[in-house]
Amino acid sequence: MSAPTFKNFTAPNREIILGVGGGISAYKSCELLRRLQDHGFLVSVIPTRSSLNFVGKATWEALSGRPVQDELWNNVHEVPHIALAKRASAIVIAPATADLIARIAHGRADDMLTNVVIASSAPLILVPAMHTEMWLNSATVENVALLRKRGVIVVEPAVGKLTSGDVGVGRYPEISEIIPVVEKATKHSPDLLGKKVLISAGGTREKIDPVRYIGNHSSGKQGIALALAAASRGAEVSLVLANAKEIALEGVSIIHVESALEMQAAMELRFDQADIVVMSAAVADARPTSYSAEKLATSNYTSIDLVENPDIIAELATRKSGQFIIGFAAQTGDGAKSKANEKMKSKKLDLIYLNDVSNGKIFGEDETEGVVLSPDGNETPFAKASKMTLANNLLNIAIDKLG
Repeated sequence: MSAPTFKNFTAPNREIILGVGGGISAYKSCELLRRLQDHGFLVSVIPTRSSLNFVGKATWEALSGRPVQDELWNNVHEVPHIALAKRASAIVIAPATADLIARIAHGRADDMLTNVVIASSAPLILVPAMHTEMWLNSATVENVALLRKRGVIVVEPAVGKLTSGDVGVGRYPEISEIIPVVEKATKHSPDLLGKKVLISAGGTREKIDPVRYIGNHSSGKQGIALALAAASRGAEVSLVLANAKEIALEGVSIIHVESALEMQAAMELRFDQADIVVMSAAVADARPTSYSAEKLATSNYTSIDLVENPDIIAELATRKSGQFIIGFAAQTGDGAKSKANEKMKSKKLDLIYLNDVSNGKIFGEDETEGVVLSPDGNETPFAKASKMTLANNLLNIAIDKLG
């Protein structure tokens, strides 16, 4: 199965460029990178050439999980400085040395980092770290004032012990002070930080023989949108994904499965540790009682004996110990709402999203429309919008209920 394509599935305010200047405190940005990731950000590192004397390229690639762009003249045909600049939600330079501050203030673009800075319209956040005399030098003072006048965010350096053994202003600020600045600049809210979210997605397949199977039209797009949304909000996300093997999502642990029984095993293994569980997968109701290792001849392919598949979400709900469980109901024709309410009641769900899939609607599309139903009888219509928008709306409800 080819990977689904998405028009509206980019989690907003999540892409950070971490520029690293050539100061001894460059090692502290390793921890900054980790904490940014914990808060749901995706980080690309651009070290200056001099900074590689303190922390090597391999370290940044290992920590970020992404290739490091440290040379302006690598992969020129891809115009990497423009591509990086366009996708950045913010650029954070830490440590920002006196030299880097001067070059940025005067519009220099003589390496990869300064080229990205000058090509980007994203918020620019500088985290100065240098010796006291360098920070208080009149040239640095004027450069910082000029940058602030242009709207650049310059975090005040801390006061403390410096590399030279002196004590004064110029120390790399505490990371706990930097993260809120980044979140405010990007309008990013990690309200699921510390929570575990378990999601099922895609359509299961039940093998008949090596060629044929029982399946459905589900693409997994809604579950993938949910996983991206939850990860961008700081959650630890596990996505049990049926039959979309080419999919890989940064910050999301994906468990690839094929059949209903495989999905059941993967969900059961992770259910007890989850805070929010979303069953958006389309699970086949039944499977063949036996599997033929050889392709069935057409003459023998007249009937299939079936056995009912387990009701995964209903069985999980019997083990519920504080989890908020969201289900999906894809219905057609009259009585859809009563069927969805009955499903929610019988399976002990905390929320269910009902959509009409008549004539193949919704499946494989980037948009959805339907109604959100809750056990207290509330109905919230969801007008046609992206599946990412629905994902965030459902997570908003779950967070509110969980407190």
